[in-house]
Amino acid sequence: MAIRKIITAPHPVLRGKAKKVTAFDEELHTLIDDLIETMQQAPGVGLAAPQVDVPLSVFVAEFGDPDDEDAPLQLYVVVNPKITKTSKETESGVEGCLSIPKVVGEVIRPYAVTVEGHDRDGNPLAIEAEGWLARIFQHETDHLHGVLFTDHALRVWEPEVDVGQVSSAD
Repeated sequence: MAIRKIITAPHPVLRGKAKKVTAFDEELHTLIDDLIETMQQAPGVGLAAPQVDVPLSVFVAEFGDPDDEDAPLQLYVVVNPKITKTSKETESGVEGCLSIPKVVGEVIRPYAVTVEGHDRDGNPLAIEAEGWLARIFQHETDHLHGVLFTDHALRVWEPEVDVGQVSSAD
């Protein structure tokens, strides 16, 4: 495993559409392991392959139970994700991004989503998420379509303290 360099805006890969993964091989496994290590070292709660200059449709996320800070973090690996269902209920939250350092923004997103895709070995998966986890999945899936959180933000600002990343976004 290796820590990869996280690219920042306005790098053109961040605005491109990621390519569908077709080979669930050792090269993909290495990318996924590197994404996990890079995300954890950053630190962040999510990271999409385009953020490390690899235009493939893959993201990783790590999130724990917000009501139980002693609960272990759950690691998610989603290849070729699609958001197949969104709730009508929305929620406003503050997001940051490892590819847009030192800026946060207020973003309204659906409160709950269903994400379908594949695991690292190509097995189909479907994850129902709500709250912050749903926000993370939406933020990371946006990266795979060349969309940044600032495109959705009602307002953006520089936080008074250096938080690295804020709330649930990468």
